[in-house]
Amino acid sequence: MIRSMKQSIGAGLLAIVALAAFASLAHAAPPATPSATPSATPPAPPPATPSATAPAVEDPAASDPRAQAVRKLFMQRFEKTPVTAVRTTPYGLFEVQMGSDIVYTDEKVTFVLDGTLIDAQTRTDVTRARLDALASVPIDKLPFDLAFKQVRGNGSRKIAIFEDPNCGYCKQLRQSLKSIDNLTIYTFPFPILSADSTMKVRDIWCAPDRGAVWDAWMLEGKVPPSGKCEVPVEEMLALGHRLMVRGTPAIFFADGSRVGGAIPKEEIEKRLKQAM
Repeated sequence: MIRSMKQSIGAGLLAIVALAAFASLAHAAPPATPSATPSATPPAPPPATPSATAPAVEDPAASDPRAQAVRKLFMQRFEKTPVTAVRTTPYGLFEVQMGSDIVYTDEKVTFVLDGTLIDAQTRTDVTRARLDALASVPIDKLPFDLAFKQVRGNGSRKIAIFEDPNCGYCKQLRQSLKSIDNLTIYTFPFPILSADSTMKVRDIWCAPDRGAVWDAWMLEGKVPPSGKCEVPVEEMLALGHRLMVRGTPAIFFADGSRVGGAIPKEEIEKRLKQAM
């Protein structure tokens, strides 16, 4: 999305590069999230359909006349760029959200800053913090009819995972989860890698014990028996796209935070504790 926006900017608009001082501060700013094993990403995911619903959050930007004026002007300048929202910031700039990406502009949309914004006083990566906040989704707001549930021990800790059955990183994550107790896992099948992924999701979804058959495939390589039933694949895909899930696995924690990739058991335990 950012790439297409850049292509549409043309010579009539100056793209502002972050100041050198900002760049030096960015090296000093601590990372917001630890590195994780990369997630499996589809080459070209299909567009989301409106059949599935994601958590709705009222955005105060909708009632901000200045932000709305900037949004209108931005969309006039970049006709092919879908703008999700425009918000004011304490830094004299306007934040322009385009799906899971953000850029910054002034009130007249005479420049665009595509990069990291650093608070020079606190040395906080403002852009990273905002992206994390925008990606936050409370588990309790997810549509559990598109998932299957597994409970270990007392199930007091909760995670939701978007997974493709043919995703190697998802299988690696399942190995890390294997020995974690007192955990409720909501698995949202997200078949994005191949037609075979869709078939496996169908077979697992139609099984009497979805969790057991899923684990048998992901952990032991036991091919699920063929199944025939109605499977809401389109709704599963639409939900993931609305939540801006770009690859698998995507893990959501009870506090609304998320992380992509096969993080190790120690990191999972740490995040579960933080989410309590």
